[in-house]
Amino acid sequence: MSNNQQFSTALTKVNDTFFPMIESQLTGNGIRMDDYAKQCVLNSISAINNILTVKGINWNHPDLDKSNVTENLLTIASLKLNPAANPREVYFQLRNVKIKRDGKDVWVKQIEMGIEGDGNDAILSRFGRNIKEVKQFWMVREGDEFEYPYFNGLEMTPPKWRPTGKGEVVRIVYPIEKLDGTVDFHIAERDDVIKNLIAHVKNNLMNETFGIAKDRYSATAKQKEDIDKKKKEIIDKIKEKGLAALDDTGLEQYISPAWKDPQSRESMIIRKMRNNIVKRIPKDFGNAFVQMTYENTDESIQRVRKEIRDNANQEIIDVQIEQPENNENETNHSDENQKDAPVIIDAEPIEESNDEKEFNDNQEEFNLFENETTETNGPGF
Repeated sequence: MSNNQQFSTALTKVNDTFFPMIESQLTGNGIRMDDYAKQCVLNSISAINNILTVKGINWNHPDLDKSNVTENLLTIASLKLNPAANPREVYFQLRNVKIKRDGKDVWVKQIEMGIEGDGNDAILSRFGRNIKEVKQFWMVREGDEFEYPYFNGLEMTPPKWRPTGKGEVVRIVYPIEKLDGTVDFHIAERDDVIKNLIAHVKNNLMNETFGIAKDRYSATAKQKEDIDKKKKEIIDKIKEKGLAALDDTGLEQYISPAWKDPQSRESMIIRKMRNNIVKRIPKDFGNAFVQMTYENTDESIQRVRKEIRDNANQEIIDVQIEQPENNENETNHSDENQKDAPVIIDAEPIEESNDEKEFNDNQEEFNLFENETTETNGPGF
């Protein structure tokens, strides 16, 4: 049997393993898996297979978290995101993740899924509340003539744009037609992308100790205070310089190449402006399961939860609480019920090639401030 035939047979077995499971779970949650959703799942399995092959891992690897793969495929099917679309709507990468299992720290390999810019557009078009059509967005450059919309009571005068094609993109405008025939204009400004950059740098600084401690886990309270002070100095410098911080040689070690390199910088800034619009527009998924899967892919929600988990109960408060006499058995019983539940306590990406790192740098952003960004970008008109 040729290598191509072996590859085809192996992938067919993977499809036969996951497809019935995905379709059964969707049906159980009141969702019909149509032909396009099936195609999205097929393309996703193929994309995941390519990643595993590059890393020398097969689908039967004992450390591969298959339940995580199933969750990702359920998300793909319910949101109908296509990794084979052009531009791509979703990406995958392999990560080493430390979980707590039976009271022990265990490292497993998980497939991480993330939604790219055009994937957010696809979700908005499919699930946007009262939205009939998402029109082609405007890329307004600094040399263009642009007039903001304005209101006279409930009457709106639409924005005016005369493109020249000169200069950097300074704002993105999404004209969105609603079901009643009216058109809203949602606008994001270039200057607001600084909040996305700050979030990105915060992510890259997460494990940085500046030589003060061996690592962030072994740092003392005083060392953590000194480390946080240095991090604040870096963030304050970025706030002061704005997007000009991308050219600051003193900050370049904390900023990924996708932000700094001239060939990718502008694309990154445009993508962030688009996301800052699309993510804030209300969506109606019509199904609680679909809504849950979408929220699980929202980085802002994930990162806020992680920030709370990492920083909760850090301050020592000297308070003595009188414990009830009979609570010991209840506590032990509760711990017994929860000891088998895997809890993610740390994660790190598996070593990437240069091409993969450039791609993944586009995706890895600490979106702790994403909600703030989308609230202050300017209203939707």
